[in-house]
Amino acid sequence: MIRRWFQWGLAALVIAALAFGVLRVLSQRKEQQAADAAKLLQRAQAGIEVAPTDLVAVQLRTLARTVPVSGSLKAANTVVVKARVAGELQGLSLREGDAVRAGQTVARVEPADSQARLRQTEQQAEAARAQVDIARRSFENNRALKAQGFISQFALDSAAANLAAAEASYQAALAAADVTRKALEDTVLRAPIAGLVSQRLAQNGERLAVDGRVLEIVDLRRMELEASLSAAEALQVQPGQKARLQIEGVPTPVTATVARVNPTVLAGSRAVLAYLVLDPVPGLRQGLFAQGQVQVGSVQATAVPLNAVRTDKPLPYVQLIRDQRLVHQQVQVGERADADGQTVVAVQGLPENTRVLSGALGPLREGTPVTLTAGGK
Repeated sequence: MIRRWFQWGLAALVIAALAFGVLRVLSQRKEQQAADAAKLLQRAQAGIEVAPTDLVAVQLRTLARTVPVSGSLKAANTVVVKARVAGELQGLSLREGDAVRAGQTVARVEPADSQARLRQTEQQAEAARAQVDIARRSFENNRALKAQGFISQFALDSAAANLAAAEASYQAALAAADVTRKALEDTVLRAPIAGLVSQRLAQNGERLAVDGRVLEIVDLRRMELEASLSAAEALQVQPGQKARLQIEGVPTPVTATVARVNPTVLAGSRAVLAYLVLDPVPGLRQGLFAQGQVQVGSVQATAVPLNAVRTDKPLPYVQLIRDQRLVHQQVQVGERADADGQTVVAVQGLPENTRVLSGALGPLREGTPVTLTAGGK
């Protein structure tokens, strides 16, 4: 019994010690929170100091009105070399990245069939020409006989009809020979434009059908951006307008010009395609992603640097000093533009020359006392 009482007493002492420790930790935490609150209150009461360089003035500026564009670059001139006759592909040595000249022979289709057909049609043309000679001699003889009264007019007309039929057959045979000669010429595949091979689509020894794809050639000297615009944006974009594009892998912006706007709306997305021609830049490749702005006009507006507008609240605001205290002033933002090496944004709700805190100070608690250092107003 005594031992049991001893165990119960020991357990009670342990529980009491644990409770005392928990109460002590909670008390220390409460004291720390009270000290932190006191420091914050003291800091808030002390306020902050603001130098003139920490203030920026609301200025009336001319801002460019822009429409955003983005998309992938593509060569304005792109062709696919196709087989014009069926047959086995031969002599293809070009691969991706190889340069080609306009008119250069890039491959051949095995010409034996075309050569045989050409010989056949040429022989048929020769046979038809011989028939024309025979029909002409017969007609000349019949015409002489008719003049002497030995044959009737009907016989002469029949001879003339035979001559006309022979001449028509000869012309048809010549046309057939021209067709087969053209087919033989088409066995030689040539590059229609100068450029670089972007895709090799067939291999030597492969049996090609008519219009079988062999090579894709791109001319990178003229690059375009195909951008999708909404219906509202498309009304503002016109040929001749300038744009500045940022292209992946290119450190500096690239200038482009709106060349044309598609008159048809895409059925699925209801978007309108605009085509921008880029100024020549070495090293551009088809498929690179580009994004930028098309300048569609300009507007006069009061503006501040973009970093002076705070967005950590539901509505954008700027921080300004009023009666030596910090005030959060809500604003409506508008156009953005680059000016004096920084991005500025149009704001509504602030008079011109109002001074606001720059973005370098970060967000500050509204109502904080503010002291302007030397040079401040």
